[in-house]
Amino acid sequence: MHCVVVGGGLAGLASAVWLAEAGHRVTLLERRGSLGGRTISMPLAAVDDVPDNGQHVFASGYEHLMRYLDSVGTRKHVAFPGHMTMRMPGGETRTSSFSGVSGLRTALGDLPGVKGLDKLRTARAQATLIRQALRQPAWLDDVTADEWFRRIGMPQSARDALWDGIVIGLTGDKPDISSAKVPADLLVTGMRRARATKTPISIGYPTVDLDTLFIDGAEKKFADAGVDVRHRAVVSSVDVADGAVTGVTLVGGEHIAADAVVCAVPVWNIAGLLDQVPGHEKIYAAAQALTPVPIVSVNLYLDRSIGMSDWGEILYGGEVVLEQVWDRQRMHGRDATENHFYSTTVSAAYELTQKSNVEITDIQMDMLRKYYPGAKGAKVIHSHVVRMPKSTFAQRPGTAGIRPDQRTAVRGLALAGDWTRTDWTTTMEGACQSAARAVDVILGR
Repeated sequence: MHCVVVGGGLAGLASAVWLAEAGHRVTLLERRGSLGGRTISMPLAAVDDVPDNGQHVFASGYEHLMRYLDSVGTRKHVAFPGHMTMRMPGGETRTSSFSGVSGLRTALGDLPGVKGLDKLRTARAQATLIRQALRQPAWLDDVTADEWFRRIGMPQSARDALWDGIVIGLTGDKPDISSAKVPADLLVTGMRRARATKTPISIGYPTVDLDTLFIDGAEKKFADAGVDVRHRAVVSSVDVADGAVTGVTLVGGEHIAADAVVCAVPVWNIAGLLDQVPGHEKIYAAAQALTPVPIVSVNLYLDRSIGMSDWGEILYGGEVVLEQVWDRQRMHGRDATENHFYSTTVSAAYELTQKSNVEITDIQMDMLRKYYPGAKGAKVIHSHVVRMPKSTFAQRPGTAGIRPDQRTAVRGLALAGDWTRTDWTTTMEGACQSAARAVDVILGR
């Protein structure tokens, strides 16, 4: 069977790898000059380095992402330290995890900056939150996460310390924009995965650049399996006849015949491709409702260490200004002789994307000096600002169930991508889970 995969992002890569593993002839079409989509490395000649387009982290329950890394032989390059650190203004830190004594303290409302009766209020609110996530009230998709927190009486101090950050981390969007159902569903998914694997929830990271982790192994797999990878191949339509897919047509008119097609393009590129597919109007409507969310990352090369105590640190009160700082010396075993490399991340960066690179760098450095005493005299050797205006998609109240299934009304045609219906909205696991389901559709499982 000849399978065409449209899109060379993570969903397309995983689909092509697994179809090739099943013994089928595969053609992978990518509109750009390189593979990887939103998970790529970006060489910087100025500092002779290859940083990523933002720090990508993993949850221990990412079953399908790990399956993909196993397939391409790079799972060994993922580390799960089992802890992260919260840093307060002035430099005070607290390292925690979701298991053991630290997890118990969190459950009892003992969070950084939460004091007095707010600890009791936090414990009660968290118990209500978990109960409502497991047995969801009918109104949960009618309200934002912000409104949900207010209804259950979550203290602002607890939101600042943990819960607003969890919403932003899980959904990529602000609590006053995201539907409350989205973080609720993701919390339940995480708990179920932790129970299934008998492994406490943990956050991990790649110890190599993203090209090495996601792309190099896939390209070797493609070479070994004879997968035809075509760059600068822009698809104008998925072609259908008598209820079955017949292939795709490229811009310019070339038709590529196929027995099966996996359409794995980003949500904002789907319009127009499926015009021949019955029910495409509903898919297009879903795509329009899933509005893009921006993320800004900054790769900072400094003349000295800022004194981080952990591989990754969350800044208390830093939402939408500077939320997370990553120590790439620890994470990649990097030589700091020439410079010290730190990566910063700001999710839901609607306002920040409007600023210049110099302004963004200055904001990041001002925040670092506020939280890290060691950063007060640090000088920037090089700054690399990465704007991703379409890093992920927002699910606003009323959009529950809007994401389309991988199976379509056309025989031999499946959809893939983090925006299709999965247990996760997070980009990487959602992409890989969608690919697994799309491949199952194609193979008739």
